[in-house]
Order: sequence, then structure tokens, then C-alpha cells
Amino acid sequence: MNITQGLRRALQIDPQGTATIDGDRRRNWREVGDRVARLAGALQRLGIQPGDRVAVLMLNSDRYLELYLGIAWAGAVIVPTNVRWSAQEIADSLLDCRASALVVDSAFAAIGVDLAKAMPLALIYADDTAGPAEAHDYEQLVQDSEPVADAMRTRGDLAGIFYTGGTTGRSKGVMLSHGNIFANSLHMLAEGLVPQGTVYLNAAPMFHVANGGAMFTSLVGGGTNVIVRVFNPELVMATIAREKVTATLIVPTMIQMLVDHPAFHDADLSSLKQMMYGASPINEALLKRAMAGMPGAEFHQLYGMTELSPLATHLPWEQHFGEAATAKGRQRACGRAAIGCEARIVDADHKPVGVGVVGEVAVRGANVMMGYWERPEETARAVIDGWMHTGDGGYMDDEGYIYLVDRMKDMIISGGENVYSIEVENAVAQHPAVAQCAVIGIPDPQWGETVHAFVITKPGHAVNATEIIAFCRDRIAGYKCPRSVDIRSEPFPLSGAGKVLKRELRRPFWETANTLQAKAG
Repeated sequence: MNITQGLRRALQIDPQGTATIDGDRRRNWREVGDRVARLAGALQRLGIQPGDRVAVLMLNSDRYLELYLGIAWAGAVIVPTNVRWSAQEIADSLLDCRASALVVDSAFAAIGVDLAKAMPLALIYADDTAGPAEAHDYEQLVQDSEPVADAMRTRGDLAGIFYTGGTTGRSKGVMLSHGNIFANSLHMLAEGLVPQGTVYLNAAPMFHVANGGAMFTSLVGGGTNVIVRVFNPELVMATIAREKVTATLIVPTMIQMLVDHPAFHDADLSSLKQMMYGASPINEALLKRAMAGMPGAEFHQLYGMTELSPLATHLPWEQHFGEAATAKGRQRACGRAAIGCEARIVDADHKPVGVGVVGEVAVRGANVMMGYWERPEETARAVIDGWMHTGDGGYMDDEGYIYLVDRMKDMIISGGENVYSIEVENAVAQHPAVAQCAVIGIPDPQWGETVHAFVITKPGHAVNATEIIAFCRDRIAGYKCPRSVDIRSEPFPLSGAGKVLKRELRRPFWETANTLQAKAG
């Protein structure tokens, strides 16, 4: 199987069914199928050979979905590029994968022209407005090209290179095969996620495999893909209401933006049946607010990572509520291994640990990546005997539920005690004045590290550091409580997938400490 299989099936069983909705533009499967085959022909005319890398630097659009399919149809490899990166980071990724072509929209036309001048690649402009003279026009290419047959890539062929978000360091190119992506779709379908006929809203960035996993699953099931350019709470709510969206996948920061919006409680979100969330942990206070505000939606927590295509575990709706689930703290779990996956917790020697013991989460299955692009040593460190070592710390209970405690690199060691930022964030977030929070370790000459909290308050609310610290002392052990608190109004730095970039929050503290240490030495 390959990632174009869903399109071929839809063309056979429901050619007149609605495939994509992008604003006022609607296309059925027959139209999309013809455009994809012509796009593949156009790429081949431009000299794109099987296995060549085609980078895409665009906001969400129906053309983005066509590119995922058309590049594969041509036998090439898609490289979805992070739209939040700097020009230098984008250039580095294109050089790293040796891209043969770059597709841009109006938002990135200027940088696309600069990149095309600096390196040998074909530039394609894909948008509704006129593009730069230096670029091939997407619509003209599709119109002028004859449709070609599907290259019919195999399960083991490379489908895409997805560069990691770089939340803890330099980004790496994750190689996902056609088999990886298709297996993930089957795993999601087996878990009851994005079932056949779903009207799925692409609200998270389409360059990210978190959204891609759900998008490809909807393709396999012949669903409709509704698309918004960027996540905007008001636009998302209006689109759900207008198009009767039944499912979407967003990250906790986006859920926060939704529930905080003044129009949230008046919005018609009644069509929404599945609210999938993941990519980063959600605090319990936010989850309860979201569930109360969207009572008709089943909430599903999905845990995974790019290297897993991306699904690893699933916490289903029935574990989000009820006395039994609450008593066992199920809302704090990220779920059990998804169908098709195995999960375990291992120690520093990669050996399984006992129930309740914190270690590193490892996952095995057909969804585990091929490896990091041209980084065999890093691949060997990450994938051991078929197990992907995630870098996430957690523990497993006696029923197989996994509870994340922190990224291994984000764990705070204060006075010899391990402090997990997620636990502290859950405590801080319960304060009625707190809208968002993030917790990091900062250098301390006595304790090595101390706990520092960043807090963004709700509109019209005020709180000070003393109140936050006292509030936490009533809920968690003293050594886990923040020793210092930064009340701020500006938003947290985020990765392209919406994760808080804690390395950016830590940077000034550790740079200052290193400078002082250098002077003292």
C-alpha cells in the first residue's frame, strides 16, 4: 500500500463525493484525481525523477493536499517545510535534503525567489493571485500537463522527509515511508478515529505530521477535507458551523485559544463529534473547560511524535470522564498503545522497568520511521531493535496506561530530586487567574536547578508570584513548587506545531549563568 491508495479508492467508489473544501472552493474526488495526475505529469516535465525531493513552503490550502498526493503520484518525495522557521533554517533544510523543487504560496513567494536564486531548484507558485515571474505557475502547470499514471510506490519507498520541530535542539529530517504513513492510518481507523465519511478540518499546520496523520486517515476513509489557511479561533468556529465539521485535531495551545475566545460559548459546534488533541500535554484545568464547552464532542488524546508517523498511544473518550476514570487519574494519562503499536518504559540501558517506575517511553510498530535523513549514528541511537526511543519520560500502570512526566531533557533536578514540569504546570494551571503557564529549571548555585514558572493571566485577572507559590504549596510537595515566577503578557514562543519552546524560555537564564561562570573562572 502507498499514500495514494485512498485517492484511488475514492475515485472508484465515490467520484462525485466532496473531497476538499477551501473557503468557497469545493472539489470532488474526480476533479482532485485529475488534478493530481496532471500535477504529477507537470513535475515529471520539470525533470523531477523518482526519489527526488520536492519541498513545500505554504500555509494550509487544498493545493497542499494535492501536493501530498501529486508528489507521491510522480514517485517523488515531499518535504513539508516549517512555515515558522527563519530564512536560514529553511535554506539549511533544503540544502540538507538536496531539494530539486520548491513550491510556495503568496506568503512565501519572496523568500522562495531568494532561495531559487541561491540554489539549483525549480520554483513553483501555488496560490490564487499572480506569482513572481521567476516561478512556474501551479495552475498553468496543471492545465498544460497530461495526466500520468500513478508511480505506485511500494510500502518500503520513502514518501516524505519531515523535519522535527527542534524543541530541544537542531532539527533532523525524519524519513517516513509509504508503509509508515499508511500503517498509521490503519492504526487510527482501528482505534475508531477519523472513521469513514468524516468531515475533517485541517486547522493545525498541514506541514506537520500530527495533522498529516489525521488527514491521510480521512483520505483512506474517503472523507472530506475542510481547510483553513491558519488557525484562527473565530475562523475555525465559523468553519465548523458552516461546513458541519465532524472531527479535527489541534494542540492544547489551540484549544486554549478557542475556549478563551469571547464567542466560544455562543458558537455552533454541535456537528463536532471528535476533538483529537496531542503534540504536547494538556493541563487538567484546560481540559475540563474545553469538555464543558463542547459537550457534544468526544475528546481523544493522541500521543506520538514525527518519528512514529505519528501515533503511539490513544486515550479514548470514555477515559476522560466518569467516577472510575477520575478515581484512577485517567485524564492525566496519554493512553495505551494504539492498535498496531507496542509501548514500554525502559531505563538508561534500554531495559524494561517495572509498573509505576519512571523511565523513557519506547514504541515499536510498522509506523516507526525509516530513520533520520543521512544521520545513521543518530538513527542507531534512537531506534534499537525496532524500538523507537522517544526521549519522553513516563511510567506505565498495571493496566498499560502511560503517564508522561516530562521530556527527558526538560526534567528538572533540584537538590538531587527529580521535578517533572508537567506536574507543576498542572498545579499552577488550577489557579483561577492563570490562562497559561510553562515551567522550566533555571540555574541555582546551591541546588543546581530551581523551579521557575512563567504565567500568563486571564483577561481582567491579576496574580503575583507569592500567590502562585502559596497556591502550589497546597497541592504539591514543597521541593516541586516554583521558587520564582515570571508574570508576563506576551505569548510564549511556539514551534510550528504549537509546542512551547522551553529552550527559548531557558536561554537567557543559562546564558547569564554561563557568562558569570566564565568571569568567575
